[in-house]
This record gives sequence, structure tokens and C-alpha cells, in this order.
Amino acid sequence: MQENNNLEFNHFKLHTQYSICEGAIKIQDLREYCKKNKIQAVGISDNYNLCGALEFSENISKVGCHPIIGTQIIFNYKNNYGLIPLIAKNELGYQNIVELSSKSYLNNKSLNSPNCNFEDLLKFNKDVIVLSGSINGLIGKLFNAGKNQEIEDIYKDIKKKFENNFYIEIQRHEDPNEKSFEIFNLNLSKKLQIPIIATNEVYYLTKDMHHAHEALMCIGNKTYLNDPSREKLSNNHYLKSSDEMKKLFKDLPEALENNYHLSKRCSYRPKSSNPILPNISSNKDGNADQILRNLSIEGLENKFKKEISKYEINKDFSVYKKRLEHEIKIITEMKYSSYFLIVSDYIKWAKSNDIPVGPGRGSGAGSLVAWCLSITDVDPIKFNLIFERFLNPDRISMPDFDIDFCEEKRDLVFNYLKNKYKDSVAHIITFGKLKARMVIRDVGRVIGLPYGFVDSITKMIPFDPSRPQNLTECINSEPRLQKLIKEDKRVKKLIDLSLKLEGLNRNVATHAAGVVIADKKLTHSVPLYKDNTADLLLPSTQFDMYSAENAGLIKFDFLGLKTLTVIDKTQKLISKRNKNFKINEINYNDQKVFDLLSSGSTVGIFQLESTGMREALTKMKPNHLEDIIALVALYRPGPMSNIPTYNNCKHGITKPDYLHPKLEEILKPTYGVIIYQEQVMQIAQKLSGFTAAQADILRKAMGKKKRAELEKQKEKFILGAVQNGISKDVAAGIFLKIEPFAEYGFNKSHAASYAIIAYQTAYLKAYFPNEFFSASMTMDISNQNKLSEFYEELKRLNINIQRPDINKSYADFRSDDNYFYYALGAIKSVGYEAISNIVTERLKNGKFKSIIDFINRVNPKDINKLQLEGLIKAGAFDNIHKNRKSMLTSVPNFILKSKNIYENKAINQIDLFEESHSNDKDIIVKIDDWKFEERLSKEFESVGFFISDHPINQFKEFFEIYNITDYAKFISEDNSKERNIASTILKVQEKKTSKGNSYAIVKLTDLSGVFELFIFSDLLELNRDIIKEGNSVMLSLKKNIVDDDNRFKRINVLNIVSMNNLINQPIKNIEFSIDNISQLKKISKILEEKGDSNVKIMYNDTGQKLIFNLKNKRKISRKSLSTLKNENIFRLTINTFQLSLTPF
Repeated sequence: MQENNNLEFNHFKLHTQYSICEGAIKIQDLREYCKKNKIQAVGISDNYNLCGALEFSENISKVGCHPIIGTQIIFNYKNNYGLIPLIAKNELGYQNIVELSSKSYLNNKSLNSPNCNFEDLLKFNKDVIVLSGSINGLIGKLFNAGKNQEIEDIYKDIKKKFENNFYIEIQRHEDPNEKSFEIFNLNLSKKLQIPIIATNEVYYLTKDMHHAHEALMCIGNKTYLNDPSREKLSNNHYLKSSDEMKKLFKDLPEALENNYHLSKRCSYRPKSSNPILPNISSNKDGNADQILRNLSIEGLENKFKKEISKYEINKDFSVYKKRLEHEIKIITEMKYSSYFLIVSDYIKWAKSNDIPVGPGRGSGAGSLVAWCLSITDVDPIKFNLIFERFLNPDRISMPDFDIDFCEEKRDLVFNYLKNKYKDSVAHIITFGKLKARMVIRDVGRVIGLPYGFVDSITKMIPFDPSRPQNLTECINSEPRLQKLIKEDKRVKKLIDLSLKLEGLNRNVATHAAGVVIADKKLTHSVPLYKDNTADLLLPSTQFDMYSAENAGLIKFDFLGLKTLTVIDKTQKLISKRNKNFKINEINYNDQKVFDLLSSGSTVGIFQLESTGMREALTKMKPNHLEDIIALVALYRPGPMSNIPTYNNCKHGITKPDYLHPKLEEILKPTYGVIIYQEQVMQIAQKLSGFTAAQADILRKAMGKKKRAELEKQKEKFILGAVQNGISKDVAAGIFLKIEPFAEYGFNKSHAASYAIIAYQTAYLKAYFPNEFFSASMTMDISNQNKLSEFYEELKRLNINIQRPDINKSYADFRSDDNYFYYALGAIKSVGYEAISNIVTERLKNGKFKSIIDFINRVNPKDINKLQLEGLIKAGAFDNIHKNRKSMLTSVPNFILKSKNIYENKAINQIDLFEESHSNDKDIIVKIDDWKFEERLSKEFESVGFFISDHPINQFKEFFEIYNITDYAKFISEDNSKERNIASTILKVQEKKTSKGNSYAIVKLTDLSGVFELFIFSDLLELNRDIIKEGNSVMLSLKKNIVDDDNRFKRINVLNIVSMNNLINQPIKNIEFSIDNISQLKKISKILEEKGDSNVKIMYNDTGQKLIFNLKNKRKISRKSLSTLKNENIFRLTINTFQLSLTPF
């Protein structure tokens, strides 16, 4: 007994965060706990999965702790469902629990929780330890239901199959019914001679986590903390010390004894593996290496036959053949032949089945073999791309091909993979986490706070994927939130619980783009998962991307690129009038396309449509594809500062610096600017004699700024340069110059591929704008912000737009020789399928003549309250009945009438007061229409922007009073430094600076177009109540000129005022300056009524200025001032800010 006192209690029933919304243990935290407390062994036992098995195994073993691998799976015993815990004794045992875990998802066709039949447990029994489970498991549920005989039968069956690998668990958490369940189990143990074992079901590390864990369970179960019927656990489910557990079970020495020794029975843990490349060699098809060689050479020959005009056949073929042999040698040596062939196979299948595939992506576009196998459409020799950037023997991490597919048809490729590779292919699982915003929303709900209150707090937390912040950082940078925490106990509770739960897994999803393909059944390597509620063709690995790659699986990326779908749809629309048009045969040196790009009018053009990119294009004035490739690579933080140098050298303003005469050939295409990673590699090869593989190591060292490795590479670089006849000082100087470029260097293979797509979209916009925008807007049919940009661009191009009209528009965006038809399916709350049915009815049986006609002909299933309201607010019924408010109020009548007509038709009953006797007046409520502003406000709600008119038009009469101009004019006038503009807010995106200060990117529209402005913290805090979508505001702007070309890059917002407040609020102070009596008579007419305005009159009389302050305040409206706007005799001040000054 003394010996056992030195043994440690084993916790092998830990629920990590992979027990979704049940376990609250992060594996990294557990690792630190085990290290700090010198834990000898610990076991994972997540419910329903083995998702964390490899991550747990690797992390726990690194701190000298023995990992025990287990899981808990739902089994169906005579229609009784519940969890049974399983533990792997060795590798075979692990394979069996992987098989069972996978089977619980893959063989479960219903929407029930993942489960296996009890017979499956008995079948996959080798080297698996079975535990009876807790009061909440299968046995516990049967006990609570009084099914004691079933329990005894189960125990007998398990004991028979598993022999000494079955234990009856004894747990003491003080959970309901746990004590009586223990007594029952102890009796059965004696009766059936089954050993008992002491366990503790651990859901969190420390006791103070109990309340937060309750909230987590409520999040998962969609209940509330104050719900008396919710699932509850005691506060004893934390990771207790060995001494605590020994004390708890001191009366059951056998249970403790079996616990002490269980870890010694478990000898296996999953380990990380080097990449296991699939091998498709077979007796039937031959050796993969030989297949690769044959297909590559055949592909190269076909390229030359089809594109012979582009090459000097005698000179170039030998160059290409030599490069091809070089690549094949590396590919076969690195056992990558099967990988290339698999990718080539599904890309060729996709292309032959009319599925658009991108020209390339990432460093894979640098491979000539990939080009010959149709994996890419980018000629790497033409664009000076390097194969070793993708694959070389010295690469530590294995590369993969990222392939872009048409978003709409990607599932067809997955179906092809499923049929070809069967149980050897799967997606990769992903886990949604309780991030700062999400955890606030979830915890706020479960503790019972009002939705609006929680929403207001959530909006204080910035959402910026490029600079994610945790909750603590958000609180530290947001004074409003700090104030609420101090003053409101509810908020303090919300934040305290949220901080404890932040970062835990919230839900399971699938990485739709990531696919793994193996040369054997996947369950031999990883457990699998399938979500039966999702319509996915393939299962997923239970391991996330990181763990799947650590397990040796090779990932293939099937990325959905919407632009490919746009190009495909545009091409199909063009083919209706030009059957011979093919996007792959366009001229890549078309001046009209370059003129379009140089104008900066790039809305809708792939990669080139941001505001900054437009400005860069207008300065660059691209005239060949290499310019677009360079800009795609340069337009990022860091290298962006090199754009002016590139432009100046391109336009002959500055002479290029090639660093050394030997480098001119490498740097000439980019005017001396090192833009690409490939250039860094070529410099090392040219100057210092590096091999391509060695040059790639140098490129990585520079990019990752590893000082020790960098010094080693610098020494090699200088030594090699000296051997090539370059002085040491010159070589060292060149190294110092290329180092900062290399840090930001971009992958030219990727830039070239995406520049091709960018050019294609520019070509389509330049020559086929109607078809291009029809396709583009249909692809973004539910994105109102994007549609707003497209709409403004259509207006700029003077394309005749047909506003939403139930009798003219279609479900999607279309165009003909006369009009561009705005899509009815783009209106909020309008279902695409339903509106398609309505349009089909119109095309079949003619236009709708009235509301009654519409109701008679449309199926009630295709109209509902929200849909009709959306159509009415958007003005789709204006040509039938112009009073939108009246129509909206009558929607319940329309729905009731439609239902009655449909029911009568269904039973073949004639309505005596049917169509011939009914008209619109019978069902349309008589009421005055909305006024201008409310009408547009409703339109904005429905369309997402203003389509029939502009809200600023109602304020035009006041423009001169406040010296208001439009934004485009302000930008174009060099002599105009400060002006007021009137605009309407379309979108507000609030962010934080690196120092934690709030700022907003506000998208606005005025009568000249759409534009964006930055509003910084001070002004933002003062005006939050008016900086809201749909509000019309007047902004006072100041233009700062920041470069020698007199091009202004920064517009400062000095002040913001609501247009409604401006027009409706009283005038506090007004000054009149007059020169004669006639002017005095004019102003006297507006000074008759008493009011709230202080009036000062300055009379200029023959050199003397007489000033009169009226004793009594007067009532002065802005409307009355508009009668004096041409007199230039007044100025007014609102509060303390002078909004405008009309010259006296």
C-alpha cells in the first residue's frame, strides 16, 4: 500500500475544446499545466470525435507527459443511444477507434448525432479498452430509465468480447443520481467479476472555470443560464490533483489501483509524419515517372504545334526541352510524379467538361511540366519564372498546387474525385472559434441580456481580419467599453465570462477548398467526419489542416474564384452575337484595354479596382502585360513605396539603377526595381554562381529575416561573387541593396497568373461592357454594396439603365441593345427562385396589367409579405400603381386575395366577384404617398442604394447658401483647398489603428458619384449619432497636396453636420452687409417675424461702416435666405463652427 501512495492518479477522461461547447480545455493550456505540475500521464476523451488526438499527442509528449488516446462514441443499443468511452492500447487499438469514430459519421445517414451500432463495438474490439461511462453516458441513461437488465446484458456482451479490457467506471462529481448509479455498478462488478476503475470527467482545468463552463454548455445547447430545465453539472469537473482523487476514492483501493496502472497498458500515440506522397503507379497503367515524362513531352510538342507562330521553332524548342528534362529529373527524384499527374488529371477533366480553370496560382505556375500537362496556362520561360521557387530538393515544407476553379462548377470536380478515388479522398475540417465579437454575442444571449444591448457592445469591438485583436486588446483600446464595465454590473459579468471562453471552438465546418488524396483508404491515416446537414459530396478529415499535414497527408487546393465564373458567363453572353469569341484567344497587347486601365476606371476589374490601385494605374499608364504583373506584385504594404520609382523610370524621368552591369538583363523588365522573388534568385545565380535550389534558400532567409542564416548566406554570396571577378566591397554593397527588396519580394508566378485574369476582365469591360456587367452584377446579386459601385459605373459609362420593374426586369441582370435591366432578384428579401417563377409567368402570358391581374396569375408560394414589400419599396410596381405607401399598406390584402384565388382554383370553385368585377381600388388602401425623403429611405432599405433619385436633390436649393460643391469637382480643382460637400452615407466600416484609436472608412454618394473618406477618432466620437448608413450629411473637407506632381492623396474631414439638422435647426447668428437702401428693403421682408436668430446689419455708407445689432431676435428660415442667395450680402454661423462664408 505504501508503494501505491507514490503512484499518481491518471486523468484520462479530459474533454478538450474539441468536445464542441462541452470541453473548455485548450491543448496549449493543458500542455503548460502538465509541464508545471509534472504530470506523468494524461488522456484525451472527447465526445464524438478524435479531432484533437494528434495535436494532443504531440503537445503532451513534448513536456515529458505520457499521452493516452481515447474518445467517446455514441452507440445504439436496441434504440437506446448514448456514449461509451474507448481507449487505444496500441496501434491496432487506435486503428479500431479511428474506424469506429469514422463509421459513426459516414454510416449515419440520418440527421441524428453520429452513432454506431452496438454490434460495431463488438466487431472492432482488438486492443481497445472499454469503460462503462458516466451517469450521462449510455449506461447512465439506461440506469435512469430503470433498464437494469439491459445494462447487465451489455456488460456481459462487452466482457465476453473484451475480456480484461473492460472496466466499470466509478465517478464522484456529486452529479444527480451519481451515488445510486455507483452502488448499482459496484454490485454488478461483484456479480459479473468486472474490475472497477476510478475516473474523473474533466471539462476544465481549474475550479473557477465552472460558471463559464455552464455558459459554454448553454451556448451549445441553445439555452439560458436562468433556464431551470437546462443540463447542469456539479462544480467538480475540474482537473483535480492526484491527492484530491486519492482522498476521494480512498474507500475503493481497487478502483485506484486500476487507475494507477492503466497508463502502462497504453503504449501508442499518433505521431507526426513526413509527407506521404500518393503513388499512382500500377501494373495496368505503368510507372508514374514514365507516364509523367511521356505526357510532358507530348504536351510540349502540342504547345509548339498550336502556338507555333509565337516561337522560333529551331531555337526555342531545344531551350524548352532542356528545361523540361531538368524539371522532370527533380520531380522524379523527389517522388512528385504522381502528385503532378493527379493534378493534371482533374484539371484536364474539368477543362474538357466546360469548367473554367484559372491560368495558375502561386509558385506552381513557374513549372514548365505544369504548363505542358495543362495544369497552368502560363509559359514560365516567356515570363522568366523559376521552377525551383516551387520545387527543389532543399525545400523543408512540401509545396502544393493552388488551383482556381469556377465557383459554380467546383462541385462537379469534387464529384469526379469521389468517383475516381472513392474512400481515399476527403475535405479538411475547420473549427469556428469564439472570437471577440462572437463570444460577446453568445455569452450575452445565454445570460439573458437584451439583443439590442449586446449588439451595441459588439459594435464597439472592431472587426478587421487584417489586424485581428483579442478581447483584452479590444477593451484596452475602447474607452466606451471600459466605462461600461466600470458602471454596469451586467457588462462586467458579460466580459468576465467572455474572457474565459474566448478562443474555444464554437462549431465545426468544412474547408471547402482543401482536399486530401491518399493512395490508400483514408481511415488508415486519419479519422473522418461528415456533416449530414450539409450537402457535401466528400467527407472531411477529423484533423484540421495543420494536423492533417502533420499526419503526412498531401493537400490539394480547389479554390473557387468568382471572377472565372464572371468571365465564363460573359463569354456565353457574347457568344449569342459573336459565336467565334474565345477569351483565351484575345490580344494581350490591345491599346484600348491599356487606355481603360490607364484611366483608372477599373470598377469590376479583377485585382485592380481599389481606390489606391486606380490611382497607381493612372500614374503608371501601363502599356504591356509586364506592367500589370508588376503592379499586382507591388501594390502591397512595403513594396508599394517602389511604385513611384518604377513609374519614373518607365516614363524616362529617372534613369534605372541596375546595381551592376551583369544584372541589367534581370532588372530591365522592371526598370531596375527588384519586385519578384525570382529576381532575387536570378541575381544570386548570375553574380555568385548559386544553384537555383541554393538561391531559393537565400530568398527564404532574406524574406524571413533570420539573422544567423542571413549572415551565412551573405558570406556565400560575397564569396561566389568574388570568384566571378566582382570585388568584395561591390558584392557586399549589392547584397545590402537587394536585402530590403527580398524581404517584400512577391512571387512572380502568382502575379503573372492573376495579371492575365485582370487583363481578361479589362478586355471584356472595354469591348463588351453590357455583357460584362450583366455577368458581374449577377454574380454579386446579394451584395448591395458591390452593386452600388457597379450601378455608379454604369451611369458613368452612360449605359441606359432600366430601374426595377415587374413588367420589364428579370430575376438576374440582363441587357439588350436599348437597356440594361436591373435585376429583381437583387432586391432585398426577394427570393431568386420565386421571382424567376413570376418573370416566367410574365414572359409566357404577357405583362401584368394591374395588381389584380398580378395576384390572379402568380402562385401564392411565390409571393410573401417581405418579398412584396421589397418589390414595392424598390419601385417595381410604380408603372402599375405609383403610390408606394398605399401599396405597402395593402400587402396583407394582396396576400389574402392571392390565397383565396388559389384555394378557389384548387377546388374548382367560381368566385362570383372574381376578376371581372374586381379592380385594384377594392384592395388598395387609399392613403397619401411618402414624401420625397421617406420614399428614398424605403428604397435604400430595399435596394441598398438610391436608384430612382438622389436624397441630396432635396437640399440643392441650399447649396449656394453653404457654398456646397460636389466631390468630383472639389478633387479636380487645383485651386480649391477647402470646400463643403453634401453627400449621403452608404456604408460605415469602423476600425482601429495600430495604437488602438478608432477611425471609420465611410463610403458616401453625392450627385457626382461614390467615394470614400477616412474619419478619425476625435470627429468620429463627436458624430457617431449621425455617421449612419442612409443619413445625408454636409462635410467640410480640406485637401492636402503631398507630392511634386500636385496630386493630392489625402482629404481631411474637418467637420460633419447632418443635412436635416442643418436645414431644420434655428439660425443662431446671421450677419448682413448692405451697400444701399434697396438691399435693406429686401432683407426687411425676411425680418418681419420674431424668432431665435441674432441679427447684425452692417451698412457701408461712403467709406463709413455702420453696425446695427437688432434688439429683438428674428425668425429666419434657410428657405427665405435662398431668395437672397444671389445678393452676396449675408453670412451665418451654426453653433461655433462657421460652415460657409459667402463673399460680401
